[in-house]
Amino acid sequence: MNVFGHFSFTTGSIAEPGILGTIMLMVLVLLVFIILLVIKAQQYLGAMKRQTQLKNRKHLTSVLRDLNSEEVKALLGEGKTVYIAEKNKFDSSDERRIITDVEHETHHSPMFSKKKKAIQKISLEPGLKKILVAYLGSSVLWLIFGTLIGQYLGLKFVWPDIDHVSWLSFGRLRPVHTNAVFWGWASLAMLGLGLFVVVRTCNTKLFSQKLAWITLGLINLSVVIGSLSLMNGINNGGGEYREYTWPVAGLFALGLILALYNLVKTVASRSTKEIYVSNWYILGACTWTLILVVIGYLPFYQNGLGETVIQGYYMHQGVGMWFMTFTLGLVYYFLPQSLNKPIYSYSLGVLAFWTQMLFYTLIGTHHFVFSPLPWSLQTIAIVFSAGMLIPVIAGTTNFIMTFKGAWTALKTSYVLPFLLVGVVFYFVGSGQGTMQAFRYSNLVWHFNDFNVAHSHMTMYGIITFFVWGGIYYLLPRLTGNSPSELMVGAHFWMAFVGLMFYMWSMMIGGTLKGMSWLANAPFIESVKLMASYWLWRAIGGTMMFLSHLIFGINFIKMVRGKKEVGILWRVANKVSIEHA
Repeated sequence: MNVFGHFSFTTGSIAEPGILGTIMLMVLVLLVFIILLVIKAQQYLGAMKRQTQLKNRKHLTSVLRDLNSEEVKALLGEGKTVYIAEKNKFDSSDERRIITDVEHETHHSPMFSKKKKAIQKISLEPGLKKILVAYLGSSVLWLIFGTLIGQYLGLKFVWPDIDHVSWLSFGRLRPVHTNAVFWGWASLAMLGLGLFVVVRTCNTKLFSQKLAWITLGLINLSVVIGSLSLMNGINNGGGEYREYTWPVAGLFALGLILALYNLVKTVASRSTKEIYVSNWYILGACTWTLILVVIGYLPFYQNGLGETVIQGYYMHQGVGMWFMTFTLGLVYYFLPQSLNKPIYSYSLGVLAFWTQMLFYTLIGTHHFVFSPLPWSLQTIAIVFSAGMLIPVIAGTTNFIMTFKGAWTALKTSYVLPFLLVGVVFYFVGSGQGTMQAFRYSNLVWHFNDFNVAHSHMTMYGIITFFVWGGIYYLLPRLTGNSPSELMVGAHFWMAFVGLMFYMWSMMIGGTLKGMSWLANAPFIESVKLMASYWLWRAIGGTMMFLSHLIFGINFIKMVRGKKEVGILWRVANKVSIEHA
């Protein structure tokens, strides 16, 4: 027992590869977080210093204006004069001028860096803008709904007796939360951004706007019916992320079939010779997900251990081959566009794509290490989990090297901070998944709160931050309306800090819980020791949810705010066309 009264690691435990690797990765996240905080603190202090200097200048200006001629002579000496000129209201040939260009106010909050607003508005085919806004708007609603449910569930760990209503029970609401944010928020946002990326990179029109609208309707209908069904206890059993019954999942699958057909036909009609790497990822994600849904819902092998194997396959492919693959395709477009430079290496992108297709498909069984499943199948999953380091390192290297020489752009971009956090978590979260697949670390962490931290590190730290970056890039260029830099900064920092609180509390608490199980302590002890960590989970979750409300306000501002149409917009629309 340690000084906190809980179970602690032994020296041998820390030396285990999975444990040691995870510690190193989490230290990396902490360092990045601290570096960003230090940079922000320096910017804030610098802005405050400039404000103080400005106030001093204003005071000096006021004093000089109030001086009479005798006082001026005494101050400057006999035969010299002083003249105070207002900004832009002086004669440049007048040699008497000694004070000019006095500014009387700052233009932005010192807490957040001044951001450059999009100058060039994107020209799209008629009707496509409404489709994109509809997809993204639907996704924002599902984000707020799904995370409101998640926030309520988090509070249940702190106040277990908060309600006694059957349809508000944890067992019913938990799948409502996960499926709403999976299939409602992330999926619709990805598809909306994906439609734009495919059209832009292929330099052509969308094959069918009608199919895009039908897809949107089917997926929304699927999530609405699915959420109501789950609240009423109608589900597909205990399969995580496939709790929707097959008719409900069938609506989603039908929408995805139409989306894939629409995207394939758009790529086929491209005016460019090459197929840009983003399209590889987007089309690959749609194709694999349709295969995944079929395998996950066919009843032929859904008995006994066969269902366990399929569950591991379905659960992990849903995250890796749908969300991860699709959002990586988005990053290959939005990152170089935001930096105004090409992706570092097209070859690394192709390498990461094909190795992801190879290794990710056989790692699902690492969710069931030490289960009755064949030992050889578990070993294959662990080996292929280690192989996943190849696409992760290749992709991370590609993104970081694209940033090279343009790091200062982070200070003036709405988009890049979100994409950078996503890249960091892509490396750390994916690498930590590999470490957790090893047998010893899996034994300590897999079936407790640590796994909740891992899932939020990936689905939130990677997928959600990537999607936010894409939305903040696209909408101002579609509508001409930029969000408030104060509100974007509040969104970013509340989401980031909230995730850190959430993630670290669950990782530390989950580790202590796992060690208590290995020590054969009474189960109730592992519940009691989690109390303080569940409180920090609720605090972090609250910050994350509030950031989503701010994001919703920003979305409304970008879609419905007053348009800033001036000479720059008109000139940009006339003389230049933005190419992918």
